[in-house]
Amino acid sequence: MSKIAQQSIQTTIFSYIGVVLGYINVLWLYPYALDATELGTFRTIQDLGLLFVPFAQLGVGHGITRYFPKLAQNQSAFLTYSLAVSLLGFATVSVIFFGFKVQIMALFATNSPEVIGFLGVVLMITLFALLSSVMDAYSRSYLKVAIPTFFREVFLRFLTSILVGVYLLDWINFDQVMAGLVVVYGLALFGVVMYLIWLGKIHIDFNWKNFPAGFRSSFIRFSLVTFLATAASTLIMKIDSIMVSSMVSLEANAIYSIAFYMALVVELPRRAISQVAMPVIADLFAKDQIQEINKLYRQISNRQLYICFLLFALIWSNIDSIYHFVPNSELYQTGKMVVFYIALGKIFDVAFSVNGEILVFSKYFRFNLILTIAMSVFIVAVNYWLIPIYGIEGAAIGSASIMLAFNLVKYGYLKIKLGLDPFSAETLKILLVGFLIFLPVYLKMASVHPILQITSRSILIFAVFFISSYLLGVGKEEWAWIKSKLKKSGP
Repeated sequence: MSKIAQQSIQTTIFSYIGVVLGYINVLWLYPYALDATELGTFRTIQDLGLLFVPFAQLGVGHGITRYFPKLAQNQSAFLTYSLAVSLLGFATVSVIFFGFKVQIMALFATNSPEVIGFLGVVLMITLFALLSSVMDAYSRSYLKVAIPTFFREVFLRFLTSILVGVYLLDWINFDQVMAGLVVVYGLALFGVVMYLIWLGKIHIDFNWKNFPAGFRSSFIRFSLVTFLATAASTLIMKIDSIMVSSMVSLEANAIYSIAFYMALVVELPRRAISQVAMPVIADLFAKDQIQEINKLYRQISNRQLYICFLLFALIWSNIDSIYHFVPNSELYQTGKMVVFYIALGKIFDVAFSVNGEILVFSKYFRFNLILTIAMSVFIVAVNYWLIPIYGIEGAAIGSASIMLAFNLVKYGYLKIKLGLDPFSAETLKILLVGFLIFLPVYLKMASVHPILQITSRSILIFAVFFISSYLLGVGKEEWAWIKSKLKKSGP
């Protein structure tokens, strides 16, 4: 257990270092070193490359995690088999890509023609990211997650920082920056491969006949089912950026990407809580403890909503001051309302708690698959409707609306099928606290330095948060935990 705990701690540290690096890159370095069109191209090409990964992977990553424990031996043969299936998927995606190249070029020809010259980079990013994802899953099966996380979250972002920094120094041109992305993703893959070789976990083995009876067919079936859900989830995350580029401009995508990244701060607690909750939910389902699942469902909803409301208020109250520190702020600040709508969508998501995770581990997991695919179709349709009318704000409104609608569907489904409900009287108190901490947003303050504005507004929001929480009796578990930590650190 100590090894698992150590891996968890290291993984968490690397993840947060990656988040910090990401924010430095997106909010300062990229807009400082690249003009808006270059930044839009830079983001669009990467998003396109990563969008194709789950389609090429064919669900093999989840298949490795699920079926690795079933093998007492032949693990190396399993890796080569998984890589072969993934490469077959990549070949299929490549054939389709080149078969529809004219149509793909037409999508960007009018508003973002700069993208067309780098479509070859898209496939190379897809290939290296695909192989990295398979290696990550294989490493995870040995409970070795920290170092692959380092290469994915820290090393990749650090190399990208260096690449853009070298361009800033005028040592390379923009075409070389885009070619350098291939090198960056290739080096991240190389790092994971070298780590697995160092562990002695990689051997070339094509002896696939010694798998247990029915193993390969079962593995392929499971992988293909999860492939649909994974591909749809990735489409939901990446499609906004790509559609903004194709339907508006690369400059608009640069503005949208920076605003979107700001809003993601609201979601950070949910990501951490979800990772911890998943094995607990799976175990409770195995024991058929539905009431305990409902209790967890409600606790996570309240805790997430309580913390994320505070983060939302801090970001939105200081949004103008935050944009002040973004290079070319006059341009990028036009995406301010995107921050609001995306953050609001994330609030909807955290309020409805871990409904997706509950569905995945229940006997109704196929409903989650159908819903995810439907959601991806709807978000494309809504974006096609709203982007021409409202531009980048239309993409953000579409995302928030779809997030609310599909969470409502999942909420209703779990309520009817399992009698689960994440809401209670505590939810109403948290909503009231959330309303009160947004009041300082509308206070007009003297024209002072942005750092002073951020400091004064944040202090005021924290004061309202603490006082209203105390008066309404909200957040008792959080404050009890903080007090226990303070006592332990005391004399």
